[in-house]
Amino acid sequence: MNYRFPVRVYYEDTDAAGIVYYANYFRFMERARTEWLRELGFEQDRVRQEYGVVFVVRSAAAEYLVPAKFNDLLWVTGELLGHSRTAMTIRQNIYRQEDDKLLCKGEVGIVSVDIESFRPSPIPAAILEKLKYAE
Repeated sequence: MNYRFPVRVYYEDTDAAGIVYYANYFRFMERARTEWLRELGFEQDRVRQEYGVVFVVRSAAAEYLVPAKFNDLLWVTGELLGHSRTAMTIRQNIYRQEDDKLLCKGEVGIVSVDIESFRPSPIPAAILEKLKYAE
C-alpha cells in the first residue's frame, strides 16, 4: 500500500439499511486519490493550469466484501499498479480502522486528458515519478 486516507462514515453516506450506499465507496476512493496527489505536491487545479491536463476516470470496479456502517472509521488506500504514457491503474481498498477488516476491493483506471481537446495527453512526468516512488 502506498497511500492511506482516513474517512468517517456519515449518516448521509448510508442507505435505508444503515450501511454505506454502494456508490459512495467510489466517492471515498476519489477523495483519497485527490488527497494523495495533494500530499505529493500536486493540487488538481494547479495541474490543470500548469500542465493543461485533468484526470478522468476511464473505468472503476469494486468488490464489496463486508458493509461499512454509520460512524465507522475507514482507511482508503491507493497503490499505483501500472501506467502507460497517458493512463494509470490504481488499486484502492477500503478497510475498517477498528480491526483492519477489508471491506471493499477496488480498481480505478485514470486517463490524463488535454483540457482543451479532452483527448488523451501524457501524464506529467513529475506526477508519475512521485506516484511510483511514494511510500
